[in-house]
Amino acid sequence: MKKVLLVSLFVPVDLLVSQTSRPDTAEYFYPGEVVISALRIDLPLSMTPFSISLVQQEKLTVLPRGAAVDEALKLVPGVKVDNQANGKRVHLSIRGQGILTETGIRSIKILLDELPLNDPTGFVPDLYDVNYDVVERIEVSRGPAGSLYGGAAASGIINIITQNTSHAPISGSIAMTSGSNNFWKGFGQFGGDAKDVNYLVSMSRTAGDGYRIHTHFWQSAVYAKGTYSPVSAIQLTPIVSWSDTYHENPEGLSLAQFLSDPKLANPDAIRFNEHMEMNRMTGGVAGVIRLPGGQEVRFNTYVRHSHYTEANNRIFDHQSLTTPGTSVQYSCIFGPSSGVVSNEVSLGTDLQWQVNDEHLNPNDYSVKVDSVLAKQRTRQSGARIYLIDVLNMNASWNLMGNIRFDNIRNKLTDLMATDSSNNSGSADFSNVTGRLGVIFSPSPTLTLFGNWGQGFIPPSTEELGTNPSGYGGFNRNLIAATSNCFEIGSRGKIVSIDYSITGFYMLTRNDFDRYRISGRGHGEEGTFYKNVGASRRFGLELSATCQPVTPLVLQLAYTYSHFKYDIAAPIPILMDDTTIHKFIRNGNWLPNSPQHQIMVDIDWKVLSRLSFGLTAEALSKTYIDGANIESEAAPGYTLVGSRIVYNWAAFGFKGTLAGHIRNITNKMYIAFTEPDPGENAYQPGAGREFFLNLRISP
Repeated sequence: MKKVLLVSLFVPVDLLVSQTSRPDTAEYFYPGEVVISALRIDLPLSMTPFSISLVQQEKLTVLPRGAAVDEALKLVPGVKVDNQANGKRVHLSIRGQGILTETGIRSIKILLDELPLNDPTGFVPDLYDVNYDVVERIEVSRGPAGSLYGGAAASGIINIITQNTSHAPISGSIAMTSGSNNFWKGFGQFGGDAKDVNYLVSMSRTAGDGYRIHTHFWQSAVYAKGTYSPVSAIQLTPIVSWSDTYHENPEGLSLAQFLSDPKLANPDAIRFNEHMEMNRMTGGVAGVIRLPGGQEVRFNTYVRHSHYTEANNRIFDHQSLTTPGTSVQYSCIFGPSSGVVSNEVSLGTDLQWQVNDEHLNPNDYSVKVDSVLAKQRTRQSGARIYLIDVLNMNASWNLMGNIRFDNIRNKLTDLMATDSSNNSGSADFSNVTGRLGVIFSPSPTLTLFGNWGQGFIPPSTEELGTNPSGYGGFNRNLIAATSNCFEIGSRGKIVSIDYSITGFYMLTRNDFDRYRISGRGHGEEGTFYKNVGASRRFGLELSATCQPVTPLVLQLAYTYSHFKYDIAAPIPILMDDTTIHKFIRNGNWLPNSPQHQIMVDIDWKVLSRLSFGLTAEALSKTYIDGANIESEAAPGYTLVGSRIVYNWAAFGFKGTLAGHIRNITNKMYIAFTEPDPGENAYQPGAGREFFLNLRISP
């Protein structure tokens, strides 16, 4: 069977086409045989009724820095990634869900080799476990497909699959990156076959000073995976990972500070040495057992232990988290595989737990004070059961539906409780969600699809744990949000243009908003969350690739976002300065949501081993909060980048040498905004940067 490479629509902006030769256009661009594994049932992309984007290995191994997911997902429409400080910390949203999260990621299911990174509430603290040098591909499913994973995935799924090593006794490779702002990364991996086991071990060290003052970061990471197949019907994949991460936080600036010098840190960030540290260890196993008669059992089990410390301008927050979980799914196919109609049914369960021992100490200008402001233990659990049905009616029609029940429990014990003060409490959320999708493929180069899905968005660990009433305890004012999403789309090939286009409409009830009140509660600088009524979102997501002549590849990703509040009466925005009266009004735009987002990539293969590329990225203006005050809006911007890559072979080795320039014009711009009572809402983006990558393998 021919090898089909899907790189057509979803290649990140700063990536290089590094093949020494290209297959024919149809094979290179149109995904005829790619199998999607993010949907809990393996399906060819041509028969998948969802918005799907893929990023492949040959692109991930030549990222400019390979430090964070913003580089990898540049040309995935519908996704917005804000790099918080030019390092490894990011804000990530799909179709606007999660745009106001202060730290971590919410409402997006993230899987790394089938093991979830989400906690029982659906919250992902970070993506520090992911080393993009060792990733085989990333599958991004947007919208209603998220109901396959319940409350953790109301807006989509990001499925990250790492490489297997070559079938040899042992092999390996090394990579080195160096660039602006003292950035450097060293990476090495080795692996091979040992009897029935294929194994791969990777190690990396990343460090940099970041673009702004007080943005130094570093990380050491190890990732090891084995694939054990004692017989053809059984496959077990044990996984072990470890990461140790440090990252300074420069905080946002006022508009006046930004215009004066975008490299500045917020004064509080330096005085209080605001930073975070994360040390994490994960061990688990994923497996599949294939039984006679089209039956299959998939399962995974894991435990993750994390030590987390964050210093902000009032407190040191120390957390020790233990997060075990397991999933089991049974599938059976009814009807002959060669028949007109076949039906695949899956029944499964997801179980997760988390215990978080947390205590808070005062931050006396970067000195931790021994007195304890709060000490508490939070126990969380998530129990889910789901049913999936895929009906293949013939070679052209496919129906897929699922129903799921989620029950999420949170219980907090105040370990400093007294007769007059006790923050102990519980917060439980449950819901039933469903989804139905249909696909029609009248020809090998045309796929039409449509689907409807429900989302269940419980308050996450981050939102529950920021109590506006005092140190410790839950935010008792939050309720779960729910959503309904409809989408229709098409993907295929017209003449020499490969495309994917999706239109969607989403109604979210009891949507979340974020606000800051300094000096209250134990949130990050007084960051808290509340429900603000409904929001209506509709948009358009387009990817297209064209190869007009063999050496030239043109790629485009465009996102149109129309995200507005749908509320009965104005909602006041809480402010430190009570003389300022700001309101979220019906019909106002959601914050940090550009209406237009476009990425363009041009790659020109100059010689058989030499490629040159040019990229452009443009975003329209955004508002800092739901009041939509024009004078406070962050203006849109356009960034231009370029790269050159050379594939070499010498002395029995081969590899890639690549150079990148980002933001060639040294544009001063606001990368993203966030609400802040002191007007420190603006996060500057990086100026001109240079990076050089070298990869070597036998």
